[in-house]
Amino acid sequence: MTERAAILRRQIHELVAAYYAEAFPSMAFVEGESTVPVSGKVFGAEELQHVVDAGLDFWLTTGRFARQFEREFAAWMGVRHATLVNSGSSANLLAVSALTSKTLGPRALQPGDEIITLAAGFPTTVNPIIQNRCVPVFIDITLPGYGVDLALVEAALSERTRAVMIAHTLGNPFDAAAVRAFCDRFQLWMIEDCCDAVGATWDGKKVGTFGDLATVSFYPAHHITMGEGGCVLTSQPALTTLVESFRDWGRDCWCEPGKDNTCGKRFGHQQGDLPFGYDHKYTYSHIGYNLKATDMQAAVGVAQLARLDGFIAQRQSHWQYLRTHLDSLSDRFEFCEADSRSVASWFGFLMRVRENAGFARDEVISHLERHGIATRLLFGGNLLRQPAYAGIAHRQVGTLHNADAVMRGSFWLGCHPGLTPPMLEFVVRTLHEFCRQAPR
Repeated sequence: MTERAAILRRQIHELVAAYYAEAFPSMAFVEGESTVPVSGKVFGAEELQHVVDAGLDFWLTTGRFARQFEREFAAWMGVRHATLVNSGSSANLLAVSALTSKTLGPRALQPGDEIITLAAGFPTTVNPIIQNRCVPVFIDITLPGYGVDLALVEAALSERTRAVMIAHTLGNPFDAAAVRAFCDRFQLWMIEDCCDAVGATWDGKKVGTFGDLATVSFYPAHHITMGEGGCVLTSQPALTTLVESFRDWGRDCWCEPGKDNTCGKRFGHQQGDLPFGYDHKYTYSHIGYNLKATDMQAAVGVAQLARLDGFIAQRQSHWQYLRTHLDSLSDRFEFCEADSRSVASWFGFLMRVRENAGFARDEVISHLERHGIATRLLFGGNLLRQPAYAGIAHRQVGTLHNADAVMRGSFWLGCHPGLTPPMLEFVVRTLHEFCRQAPR
C-alpha cells in the first residue's frame, strides 16, 4: 500500500465514523408510534469501519478478518478450533455431514443411523439429520425449562443410535454434562446447537465445550451478528479438518484461499484412482459444499466480538427485569426457568399461557402486536406437526405432550441489548393491562 493510499484509508475511516453519527442517531421511544422489536442488531461506528476496511482490501472471500475471528472466538468459547461458515444452519449441516466421513471408520454415520433430538425447536437442528439420510428420534422437552429429560434420552437409545443433537433452547442450557456422560457411555457423537446460547454455562463450563461439535449462528437476531454467518466449534483437530473439507467443496487440500502448497507436496499425493501427483487443490475426499463466509461478514464479527460480554450482560439484565415485573402474572403465564446449575444467556423471554389463564395465546400476542410489541413463537413448535415433516422416516419416544403444549401456548418477547428501559416498562405495563381486562 502506498503512503497516499494509507492516508486516504485513514480519512475514509474518519468519515465512516462521522457518517455513523449522522445516519444512525439514537431515537427516543414513543408509545403508540415506536415498536418494541423482538430482536435486532446493535452496532456502532466500529462495525461500519471494519466492513469498509474489508471492502477496501477487496478480498471478497474468507481472509484476514475470518482468521482473526476464528482465533478470537475459539478462545472466547474455550475450544481449540472455530470454523467460520455462512450461517448457523450451514454450521448444523456441516456438523452432521462431517460425521459421515469414511475417515472416521466404524464411527462414521451411515444412512439409517439414528440421532436423538428434541421434537420442539428450530427446523435446522433436525434438517441435517434428514438431509444426511439418518433417522431423527424425537423426544419431548421438559417444562418449564424447555430442556432435556435424561430418562427420555435413555429410552430413545437403540442399536442404531449413533449421536445426540440438541439445541439449548433460547439460551437456556440443558444438562449438557449428563448428555455428555450418556454419549461417552455408549460411544455416541454429541452435537450441541448453541445458536441461541452463546455464553451460557452449565456447572461453570460454557456450552459449546461439551459436544464433540457445537454450532453457533451470527444472524442479526443472535448474540452477535455478521448479518449472515455461523461457526462450527470443536477441540478435536481431526473433526476440524473434516468440517473444513465439507465446507470447502469437499476438497482434500487444506490451503487457505489464495494460498498454494501448504503441505509441501501439492503434486506428490496418490489418492484413489487418480494419477500420482494429481493437483491436491483439485482432489476431493468428500461430497461437500461451498459454505464459506465472506471477509466483510467476518470483519463485522470481529468488531461485534469486542461487545459480546456486554451484550450478554444486557440480555440477562433485561430478562431479569421482565421476570421480576411480570412475576405477579404467574397465575396466567408459566415462565421459562433456568436450572440452578446453569447461567442462561437469554435469547428471548419465553413464556407459556396457562391452560386456565382465561385467554388463549393468540389473544395476548394479538394485543401485544397491536401495541407495537413484537412477539415470536417457539419456532416450529412440535416439528412433527409441521407440513415439511409429514412422511419423513423417524422414531418418536413418548407422547410429546409438552411439545404440543408449547405449540399451543408458548411465545417469547425480546430481551436483546437494543431494548431500552422505557421499552421494557411499556411491555410490562401492556401485559398487566391485558390481564386485568381478560376474563377468568
